[in-house]
Amino acid sequence: ANAEDSGAGTKEYVHVRVQQRNGRKSLTTVQGLKKEYSYSKILKDLKKEFCCNGTVVEDPELGQ
Repeated sequence: ANAEDSGAGTKEYVHVRVQQRNGRKSLTTVQGLKKEYSYSKILKDLKKEFCCNGTVVEDPELGQ
């Protein structure tokens, strides 16, 4: 198997951004997850773990 075929050396980043709102409120954005992951299951586990709310947003340019 060639290195090009196996995908070795390709870097797929997951961006986690924290945006300050007002006071103690903040908004966290996660971008760059692979398509084969179930976003709803990840969101459900994050909401349970951190006792917070969340949503999956559909963006016209970037997708989910």
